[in-house]
Amino acid sequence: MERHFQRDLEQLKSNVIKMGSQVEQNLADAMEAVLKNDAALASKVISADGKINQFEIEIDNGVVDLLALQQPVASDLRLILAIQKINNDLERIGDHAVNIAESAFRLVETPQDEPLLEIPNMAMIAKEMFQQALDAFIHLNASLAQNVLESDDRIDALNRGMNAQVVKMIKKDPKSIEGGLELLRISRNLERVADLTTNIAEEVIFHTQARIVKHHAEEK
Repeated sequence: MERHFQRDLEQLKSNVIKMGSQVEQNLADAMEAVLKNDAALASKVISADGKINQFEIEIDNGVVDLLALQQPVASDLRLILAIQKINNDLERIGDHAVNIAESAFRLVETPQDEPLLEIPNMAMIAKEMFQQALDAFIHLNASLAQNVLESDDRIDALNRGMNAQVVKMIKKDPKSIEGGLELLRISRNLERVADLTTNIAEEVIFHTQARIVKHHAEEK
């Protein structure tokens, strides 16, 4: 029975990793679509979102089965609960990747060629945070997870800066309002990706150290 449980738990963790890899690819493609003005790549992201939704359903079902049919000990129970929350966070990050892809579509259609301002820098930080959070989960590494928590403020600051820069851009050239609003949507979506990625890192710390760090990223 114990061997059967551990096998199912490992399969559940493996599915989360596969889902995370798909989310990571969608997020990278969405940002590439923005940076390269590539409508075809944006379309690919939207089409691939169904894979993420399917993973979410399978993982949810796996969590329910393990909780209903087994009696996991404290450490395993924390991992199952962390997986349940991470599953939800990954699905939501996938949704934000779709939002970014949709903005990429609209930017292709705008008559103006607006500068991307802080978007490339935000995209780079969000990508690094997500990679670290996924690695932290794969290796159950609390130190890597802590690094993610400490990067979140950088995204928040850049998002605030984007608001001021876009307002300045629109005042200088009112024709840029449509593109400027899409840049703000992308910035906001990246900020939410960073928040959800931080949630994943917090769940890794919860599992590995039995320590809740929500809203206390400064604690180590």
